[in-house]
Formats: sequence, C-alpha cells, structure tokens
Amino acid sequence: MNTAAPRESCDVAVLGGGLAGLCCALQLRRSNPQARILVLDRRRGPSPAGVHTVGESTVEIAAHYFSEVLGLGEHLRTQQLRKFGFRFFHLDGREDIDGVQEIGVSRYLNVTSFQIDRGLFENHLRERVRALGVEVREGCTVSGLEMARGAHGAAPAHVVRCQSAQGERRLHARGVIDASGRAGLLKRELGLAEASPHDGHSAWFRTPYRIDIEAWSDDAQWLGRCEQSQRWLSTNHLVGEGYWVWLIPLASGYHSVGIVADPALHPPGQFSQYEGALAWLDRHQPRLARALRAGGKPPADYVAMRRFAHGCRELFSADRWAITGEAGVFLDPFYSPGSDFIAIANAYIDNLVTHDLRGEPWTPYVGIYGQLFRSFYESTLQLYVGQYRVFGHPQALATKVIWDYTYYWGVLCQLFFQDRLTDIAALGRSREPLGRARALNEAMQPWLRRWAGSVPASNHAVLLDQAGLPWFAELNRSLVDVLDDEGFRARILHSLARMEELAAEIIGRALAQCPGCADWPETRALLQAARREPAPAGTLLDYPPGLGRDAA
Repeated sequence: MNTAAPRESCDVAVLGGGLAGLCCALQLRRSNPQARILVLDRRRGPSPAGVHTVGESTVEIAAHYFSEVLGLGEHLRTQQLRKFGFRFFHLDGREDIDGVQEIGVSRYLNVTSFQIDRGLFENHLRERVRALGVEVREGCTVSGLEMARGAHGAAPAHVVRCQSAQGERRLHARGVIDASGRAGLLKRELGLAEASPHDGHSAWFRTPYRIDIEAWSDDAQWLGRCEQSQRWLSTNHLVGEGYWVWLIPLASGYHSVGIVADPALHPPGQFSQYEGALAWLDRHQPRLARALRAGGKPPADYVAMRRFAHGCRELFSADRWAITGEAGVFLDPFYSPGSDFIAIANAYIDNLVTHDLRGEPWTPYVGIYGQLFRSFYESTLQLYVGQYRVFGHPQALATKVIWDYTYYWGVLCQLFFQDRLTDIAALGRSREPLGRARALNEAMQPWLRRWAGSVPASNHAVLLDQAGLPWFAELNRSLVDVLDDEGFRARILHSLARMEELAAEIIGRALAQCPGCADWPETRALLQAARREPAPAGTLLDYPPGLGRDAA
C-alpha cells in the first residue's frame, strides 16, 4: 500500500458511473444538496449511441423512477422512444407472423414506459449530476478497498484506493455505494456472492438499422389490428419452447436483438458467435434471420454470456455501505426488471444515507430494508425459475403474462408508485394481504408449468388484445392514483381479491380442457392459496370478439 498517496474525503463514494451509479448519485444529490458525492468511473468520455448494455426496455416502476423520482421526464419524452408495451409472437420455426398467436395491446395504455438508448441516457445522466455539483471522476479504476467496521458508531471512514492517469489516491468516504456492475467490487471484497436458482444463457447485439416486424406481412387485416402501425416500438418477444428472442428499437437508429435460452433445452455454445446465432435463428426464427441478412451490415457489437442470473447475500449494511444494480443481483431480462431493481435498491439507499447525513436514526432500518428487497427479489424470481418451457405453449404463456402483470401492477408497482417502500407502518398494516398475494403467485407458477406440459397447444392467428380487457387496462391506469393510508390498504386488498378471482377462473377454464388436473397437488395448492373454488369461464380472460377466441 502506498501510504504517500494523496488523501481526500467525501460523504459518499459511488463506485461505477453506469446507469445504477449515476441514478443513485442523482437521487442522493436531490435529497442531500450539501453532501459531497463522488462518482468513480473507469470509463472515459461519453458513451457511444447504441452502447452494448442490456436494460434498454423499461417497465412501469423504472419509467416512473426515471421520470418522476429523478426528474428526467423531459429527456425521456423528447430524446427516447415511447414503448408500445410488450408483444409476444409464437413464431418458432415459422415465417408467417400474421398466422400465429400475438399477445399485446392494440393501443397505448395509460402509464407510459420507454425504450432507452443507454448511451444517450447515461450521457444525459452524467451531465445532470455534474450540473448539480456531483464530481464524476472518469478514467478512475478502484485498485483497493479498506472497509471500516462498526461505522454505525463513530463513523470511521472507508478507504477507496483509486488509480488514474494522475497516479494513486486514497479516498476516505463516510459511505460507499457499489454500482460497479458485474465486477461486483464489494461482493468480491466481502464474500457476498450467492448463486441463483435460475439458469439461463444469452447473447445480444445491435444492428445499425431498424427491424420493423410490420414489414414481415402485407396482410391488411393483421396490419389493422392495432390502432397505430407501431409494433416495432414494442419490446417484441419471438418465443418458443425454452427460449425467447427480443427486438428493442433505440432512438439512435439501432435495434437491439437478444437471444435468451434455458441451457437444458438449448445448450450453451450454439450462439457464442454471431455466425452461430444466425444459424440458430435459421432454425428457430427464420424470418428474423432473413431480415438480419437483408440488413446488409454486420452487427455493431456482439456479447454472449452464460448463467447470467446471480444473487447477493446482503445489499445494505450498518457499516455504511450498500450495493445497487448488477453489482448485487440480476434475475432475467424477460420482463425487463433490471432497472426496476435499480429503482428499488436506490430508494432504500437514499433513505438510509439521507437519515445518516442528517444525524437521524437509520441503523434499525438496514435489516428491514434488506428483508423487503429480498422479498421483492424472491417474488420476482418465481416468474422465471423453471418457466422457460411455458414459452412454447401459446395458451399457457398468454395466461402467464396476464397473471404476472396482475401481480406486478396490482401489488409490486403499487408499493413503488405510492411511495410505500420505506413506509414501515403502511407495510405493517398490509402485511397479511401482501403475504397472501406472494404465496398465491408462488402457487400459480408451478401450476402453469404442469398445465403447459399436460394440455395440447394450439397456435391460431389471433391477437390477444390486453387493451381489450377493461379491468386490465384499468389496473394499469390505477398506478397514477394518489392514495392515503386507508386507500393504499384498500388497494392492496382489492388487488389480492382480483388475483384470487383470476386464479379461480384460470383453473375453471383449465378443468374444461383437462378434468384430471383437478387432482394435481399443484391445483389443490393453488386453490388453497386462492381460498376459492374453481370458477366457470367469466369475463377476466374474455378478449374482444374476433381478436382472442382462443384465450386461456
């Protein structure tokens, strides 16, 4: 150790100047305008447009966080693309996109989300935090950490050793936030790595041209299903058993393409290189493979990753350190939850750091917030573990998407939009219905797996128009309501009741196709969690006539 290295100090050192770190620094600065916050970033200069970083598709929590919590709405509305929701096509091995089941919306729903060019967005974030007085030190590599113990007492400073063109410096920081991505500086330093039960592998790349799936058909009826011919603005999922392929447009003119697969069904190594990916797409998504060849230009980049999911035993510490973004946990990109978990982790970090800097009690909340984050993480993890076989069954996937979003919008989003993540009293009052909702979701996921493996699949040329389900569209709209404490508890109770009603109807419809599934242990567990008997086909899954006759 170079004891002669220059010393300096700060209130908070953020290790990493990517999305998670810049968002955390901006949020902390907005809450603590007098604090000295320093961001250490090993990169130098602005990020290029279309930079090869996953996390371009945002969903409602992240969009609300970026727009309302961080105040970046103007940039999102004017410099990024408004997302036309999620969209799913069962096109495995086929080219007739107008001849298969489509899951999506025919019109925009109330709450806006975005497709984000990460290069453009992170450059804007960097300018924003600097304008607010945060120092972003580029070309700075963390060469060592000396983490203080017992920092909740007399606040001994952590020491971060930094290497740059100017040599090594010793930074004494009251608090350290690790946002170093998969480098996981604190996770490695403190031995916090935790394996994930979810196994998946992926490859992704950017094309320097648009991929417009509406150009794949000239069928007037299919083209007219949506109020606007903007399917290309959706996060499009091309799905089959054990895998899915994403198509995400970027404001810079690039298009992001990714392949994500269960290694048990699609062994790793098949798309470790771009040529292998094209050959794999020839078999599974030939229409996309043809579009890529017709583009006439090679991809701007290519990244392949095995076993992308990972966990972390601890994210917040009474020793004044915390972890956010991929430096902590990563689940799966299917529902684009990465930025959601940045928003959730940063909400807890902001609360803890702000109380500490103001001299207010904060250490009792460290364990509570860690447990709450863990609950979010484990609840969301259930949506993915073992579920990739469901992707090849059109009816099961349509049911799963509706179910998963009922849980996400009705419970998880309500906690964030209503600013109740750190409201211990409100969470305590709703503990029982929140626990029941989580248990119900955990019972639904294995039931969906068994159902998908037991009922013959059909793949008809229909649009299952989620915007045509009035209750579903209203659930989305309800996110913008402003609720008092009683209203919040009533909302959670209503969401639980809707989940129970939906579970009973799903099972009732399934029994009409598969009477024997009444005897499955998974069915009995699900009905017990729902506290309902199977219900006959009702209105919850009745899609508009002519668009969705084959709903689950």
